[in-house]
Amino acid sequence: MSAVSTATPPAPSLGVSPSQPMIQMAKPMLGEEEKAAIMRVLDSGYIVQGPMVKEFEDKWAAMCGVKHAAAVMNGTVALHLGMLAAGVGPGDEIICPAFTFIASGNAALYCGARPVFVDIDYDSFNIDVNQIEAAITPKTKAIEPVSLYGLPANMPAIAEIAARHGLAIVEDACQAVGATINGRRTGTWGIGAFSLYATKNVTTAEGGVLTTNDDQIDDFIRIARAQGMRTRYYHEMLGYNYRMTDIQGAIGSAQMDKLDELTEQRRRNAAYYDANLRGVETPKVPDGYRHVYHQYTIKLPQGIDRDTARARLLEQGVATDVYYPVPVYRQQIYIEMGYNMSLPVTEDVTARCLSIPVHPALTEEELQRVVAAINGLTA
Repeated sequence: MSAVSTATPPAPSLGVSPSQPMIQMAKPMLGEEEKAAIMRVLDSGYIVQGPMVKEFEDKWAAMCGVKHAAAVMNGTVALHLGMLAAGVGPGDEIICPAFTFIASGNAALYCGARPVFVDIDYDSFNIDVNQIEAAITPKTKAIEPVSLYGLPANMPAIAEIAARHGLAIVEDACQAVGATINGRRTGTWGIGAFSLYATKNVTTAEGGVLTTNDDQIDDFIRIARAQGMRTRYYHEMLGYNYRMTDIQGAIGSAQMDKLDELTEQRRRNAAYYDANLRGVETPKVPDGYRHVYHQYTIKLPQGIDRDTARARLLEQGVATDVYYPVPVYRQQIYIEMGYNMSLPVTEDVTARCLSIPVHPALTEEELQRVVAAINGLTA
């Protein structure tokens, strides 16, 4: 499979010059298939919300095993429309983890609602299901579990809680395309939201997808993404310009044909790390769960300064990144809204997590270099 990559550069703030060729954090796998698909769109003259978007949506729905998949312009948009489709509005509350990308919380703010943050499970990095019910109030409208790094949240337990309390589920599966629990895919427990950003396991450069088995929810999403129109220039509701282009759809359709191959390579790379890394905590995967390793994230031991460790790795040509260095509730916008809280597991993990390269383009020699460099941190 041919590939052209756009690599994510290491953080410049570390101020280190690598002594070896750089092993990048991400290499989107874009090759001749995507180029040919783009040219077909350009030659067709139909470049927005056309047949290639429909083809991509059909492939996505089939992959997830759902009735409907609606493509939108990015993952944040998917979360926003997912919240609206779930009926989230002003004065409502949604429950989500604080250890996530800020868009998870912001999607509720876009609707005039308030995110209520709960702590995470130490092993999985995902929302601690044992703390969800204590956060439910009469204002709670939905639960927004995040399947972080490619490992599904405990969706069976979350679905049971949601059903018992009459709550919607907006599943932030942005990093977990193709992940499963006992064979059931992410994005199938409620309204699923996915991201197709450049570094995701499937990319359209920017893009997002919403999944559902509910015909009315799908209908709402499709109208809302197109300025509230079912028929051109007849606007039924307040809508948004959240459509995907046919160029993005063409890239996505070509990417879907490679998804299984690329995912299995990520999983093989992760298995190599599992077997060979020493002195750090590697990801734990519960029985029956299929992790798709959007990121491979370790926890550094107490006493190792993360910035120092990153600089040492960078000197050896190993790029790393931190997802995420600040809990959402400690971001400036949330502090200004009056959030004043402390979630101990979130803050512990925030201080010690470190993501390392796991993308499908890694060579055996690069995997060995990453392992040697990390093992050297605690030798």
